Amino acid sequence: MPGTTGPIPTGVSPRLYNEDLAPTTKKGRTWHAYSIFTLWANDVHSLGNYAFAIGLFALGLGGWQIMLAFILGAALLFLLLNLSGFMGERTGVPFPVMSRIAFGVKGAQIPAIVRGGVAIAWFGIQTYLASLVLRVLILALAPSLAPLDTNSFLGLSTLGWISFVALWLVQVVIVSFGMEMIRKYEAFAGPIILVTMLALAVWMFVEAGGSIAWSTADSLTGGEMWVRIFQSAALWVVIYGTFVLNFCDFTRGAPSERSVVRGNFYGIPINMMFFAAIVIVLAGAQYKIDGTIIEGPTDVVNAIPNTFLLVLACLALIILTIAVNLMANFVAPIYTLANLFPRTLNFRRAAIISAVIGLIILPWNLYNSPVVIVYFLGGLGALLGPLFGVIMADYWLVRRGKVNIPDLYSESPHGEYAYTRGVNRKAVLAGTPAAIVALILALVPAFTFVAGFSWFVGAILAAVIYLLISDRHATFHAVDGEEIAVAPKH
Repeated sequence: MPGTTGPIPTGVSPRLYNEDLAPTTKKGRTWHAYSIFTLWANDVHSLGNYAFAIGLFALGLGGWQIMLAFILGAALLFLLLNLSGFMGERTGVPFPVMSRIAFGVKGAQIPAIVRGGVAIAWFGIQTYLASLVLRVLILALAPSLAPLDTNSFLGLSTLGWISFVALWLVQVVIVSFGMEMIRKYEAFAGPIILVTMLALAVWMFVEAGGSIAWSTADSLTGGEMWVRIFQSAALWVVIYGTFVLNFCDFTRGAPSERSVVRGNFYGIPINMMFFAAIVIVLAGAQYKIDGTIIEGPTDVVNAIPNTFLLVLACLALIILTIAVNLMANFVAPIYTLANLFPRTLNFRRAAIISAVIGLIILPWNLYNSPVVIVYFLGGLGALLGPLFGVIMADYWLVRRGKVNIPDLYSESPHGEYAYTRGVNRKAVLAGTPAAIVALILALVPAFTFVAGFSWFVGAILAAVIYLLISDRHATFHAVDGEEIAVAPKH
């Protein structure tokens, strides 16, 4: 059978099971606290996050207000990621299979496709953003190649195509070796990023004469300041709305809940405070130097006068963006495709197909289209809140963590997750009105002032509706999946 490398265990359906979707055995798991920490060491310091955080400085928040916003956001994220992460550690299953608990063995395709669709578009976009840094690096080393950057084919210059395809290939090669290779890459990249960002902050601090501006001339005060602080904290959580949903893709390889908690603790509140400090120094130093506000670390890198240091900084940013892309945008569509076609696709084949889609959509054109970013990707992102609300309410409040793991792979009409023809209509019923409300808040201009809270509104509303219509007194069974589990090769 093409999608698997071993026999199908008795009692499971080949339409729901292969070795990449199977639960992982407790023995042999390698995603310890350090591995989880390095996920966040990379992802928190992404270029997009720096652009968002430094933008807060431009919007009128000063140093301590930015720090407070990130403390609030980090505390909430720490809680949500632990809840999501524990589910992966306890069951050992990836997100599309986890979704079967609440949505049914067939209904689970809904959240999996939504999550995978968002991720595959952002995979291409992030690869494009990394290629921009690679172009700077190439031209710094070989200025004679500048003519290759003057033409255009399908929206990219020759040098742009070379840079994009090179980084695309690097990511395909890494992912083709599975989750263990991703874990190793994240562990390699994490320290490099932390050291690089600290070095950039120190350099800017020295350039500014050993002090920084703690706010701009247009700093907010009073009620408007507090509203902006809470909005910023909420938006920081929303940025991770996709990752909160499928965090189990990684923690299914964690040996214990303690590993999840420790990795999240050092990676979220501690690492985010470090991130906030870097942001404050970079923005405050530049503002003190010339009264301008940078858009992100790339502005600092481009200003480095020494070619050797410029090259090192560009390499670090490329390593960072690849690390972020692998974890946040590549793994989710791989499992989505493997879940759609388990009899024909394994992890590697699904990775190649995901990467090809991320290429043929010409993501630079998507990135340069506000309509696509706001309405298509923004709309899909708003749907993630209701999905999260239903899945969390079902697992923690209705079932209280009791899951019959073998039945997640059964097409028997008597299975716990057969529901009605494989779909839990109550989950769909709860998620639909919540999704409509979230979409209205996220996309209708009249609600711009609360758009940042659409994920929360959708999640809470879906959870409440689901709890109201669910049978909370039903009998649920806790059955581990060791008998059908595979060693965590990924």
